[in-house]
Amino acid sequence: MLIKKLFFVCLVSVFCVFCSLKAACIDISAECAVIMNAETKEILYNKNAFKRHSMASTTKIMTGILAVESGKMNQTVNVQAQALTEGTSIGLKAGDILTLESLVYGMMLESGNDAANVCALHLGKTFGSFARSMNDKAKEIGMNDTNFVTASGLDDEEHYSTAYDMALLGAYSIKNPVFREICSTQVRKIDFIKPDVTVTLSNHNKLLGSCEGVFGIKTGFTKKSGRCLVSACTRDGATLVCVTLNAGDDWNDHRKLYDLSFAELNKTTLKYSGETELSVYGGKAEKVRIYSDDYTYHFTDDNTITQKIIMPKIIYAPVNKNEIIGRICYYSGKKLIKTVHIYTKDAVVSAEETYQHKFSLKNFIKEIFSKRKDR
Repeated sequence: MLIKKLFFVCLVSVFCVFCSLKAACIDISAECAVIMNAETKEILYNKNAFKRHSMASTTKIMTGILAVESGKMNQTVNVQAQALTEGTSIGLKAGDILTLESLVYGMMLESGNDAANVCALHLGKTFGSFARSMNDKAKEIGMNDTNFVTASGLDDEEHYSTAYDMALLGAYSIKNPVFREICSTQVRKIDFIKPDVTVTLSNHNKLLGSCEGVFGIKTGFTKKSGRCLVSACTRDGATLVCVTLNAGDDWNDHRKLYDLSFAELNKTTLKYSGETELSVYGGKAEKVRIYSDDYTYHFTDDNTITQKIIMPKIIYAPVNKNEIIGRICYYSGKKLIKTVHIYTKDAVVSAEETYQHKFSLKNFIKEIFSKRKDR
């Protein structure tokens, strides 16, 4: 009897880990999956989220964000023969010339392996060097169980990630407005510089325009990895990132996960509750009004939110309007969930500047009257 009870407890524990949503444990086709709050990184659903798996062309999220962050999107790129490879392509040929921006659209919409490789060689000079840049960025983001080898996502034994790590990458990437615009584009025309042709690209992500709030991010497929998908969705001010690896029905997996996850979210507005004024030293005014923007927090659990205000007791004039003079750190338990700035509502001129201004104005008036007397 005791053994049966222990077995039941273990079974329930495994079951609860498998499904994080409160409302229901949903049946999805993916081998690995996760859905994450893009801002707080809270996991709302987890199925083998930390299991290493190949991720196919969702790899191009990393290649794309590195290209965007390089600041070289307007540079012209010469296509080298060594960049041309198997699989999906945008039809590049050795000697073609186009901008880095066009290449990023080509890899993110049409999943062009050729476009990804050309980007890698342009930015990294060699594939190995670019892969090191990818892995350095992965560490920066917190992708601790990921190793990039190829820029395109073509299979390699040492090229792997996890659903959780890819969700971190997705959440990081969509914070960049340029990248977000690219991955949410459904159709785009790109102009080649050489030859003088225009190519129309279509996004492979079928969730765009068919699932409420979805605006990205990237599809992927190889025989080894199966169907992979990283998507992002915003509803009622909250943004979630969903990842499925090796899914038989990824489109419906993502729809189910979004519908149930958004239904689970609670919302609260966090407000600054500190002092409304701050002392000013050496200013025309002795105090300045201060404020902070409200923050809307989306969460699944009944969390107790605390705030830590970091701000000096006094500031020195001159003070500019809307100057950042402190910050509020909001915590859920011990976890930092958001940092919000504290600003000044008004400007405060220094007493010295005020005196100098009056003195100069006084001399100016005297000078005018003295000239009039001379006349």
